Amino acid sequence: MKYVGAHVSAAGGLANAAVRAAEIGATAFALFTKNQRQWRAAPLSTDTIDTFKAACEKHHFTPAQILPHDSYLINLGHPVAEALEKSRDAFLDELQRCEQLGLTLLNFHPGSHLLQISEEACLARIAESINIALAQTKGVTAVIENTAGQGSNLGFRFEHLAAIIDGVEDKSRVGVCIDTCHAFAAGYDLRTTESCEQVFAEFERVVGFRYLRGMHLNDAKSQFASRVDRHHSLGEGNIGHTPFRWIMQDARFDGIPLILETVNPDIWAEEIAWLKAQQSEEAAA
Repeated sequence: MKYVGAHVSAAGGLANAAVRAAEIGATAFALFTKNQRQWRAAPLSTDTIDTFKAACEKHHFTPAQILPHDSYLINLGHPVAEALEKSRDAFLDELQRCEQLGLTLLNFHPGSHLLQISEEACLARIAESINIALAQTKGVTAVIENTAGQGSNLGFRFEHLAAIIDGVEDKSRVGVCIDTCHAFAAGYDLRTTESCEQVFAEFERVVGFRYLRGMHLNDAKSQFASRVDRHHSLGEGNIGHTPFRWIMQDARFDGIPLILETVNPDIWAEEIAWLKAQQSEEAAA
C-alpha cells in the first residue's frame, strides 16, 4: 500500500498537522515538531503529546505514515567541535521529541564539511553523531536524506549514504529518504522509465532498498546535475511526470511515507489525488 502526503504546517499545535493532512486527502504527512529555524524549543507538554496522538488516531495516521523532519540548523558533520556539539545536542532533542510523540522516524540532512575537513572525515563524524543520539533514545529510526550537493553538503551520492550507514552501529535504526529533486540535481537522471530503473538498480547495489524508509516526491526547477536544490510542482519542472508514475506502480515503494515538498500547497490535494490515480495499470498508458 502506498502512503502519500505532504509536509504540512503544524502552526497552532502539532495536532493540526494531522488535521491538515487529512483535509488534503493525504495518507501520510511530514511535519516539524519544533520551529525548524531555532535551536531551542519549549519541551513538549503532556497535553500537546496527547492531542497529537489523538488527532493521528482520529485521522488514521500510524507512525509508519509520518515522517518528521529535524531543524535545518543541525550539521552532524560540522568541522568545529563546539558547533558539532551544539548540533548533536539539538539532534538528540529532535529524536527525543519523536520518541515522546510515539513517532518512529526522523528525517534529517546529513551534514556539511564547510571546506574545512575531508569528505571522509565529515561522513565519519555524521555516523558518530547518529551513534551518540541513538544510544540515548529508543524506537526512532534516523532517516538520512540525500541532498542536491549544494555548497559543501554531503549526501548527494548514494556512496555517501552507504558510508554513513556503514558507520552506524545499530543498522536496525538507520535508513534513508530519497528526494527526487535532490537526486536529479545531483546527477541521477529520472526523466524516463529506463533511467529510473537504472538509478534505483544503482541504489539497490550501493545502499539497498532495505534501508529506504521514506521519499520526498518533488519535481525540479533546477537543471540536471546542477547541484542546485530548487523544488517544483509535479510535472512542471525538468523531471516531468514519469518517475512519479513509475514510483506509484512499483511495490518496492509500498509502506513508506511518500511526501510532497512541492512549491504550491494550494494544489497538494490535486497532486496527491493524481499520485494515487497512477497506481492503476491504465495510468501507465
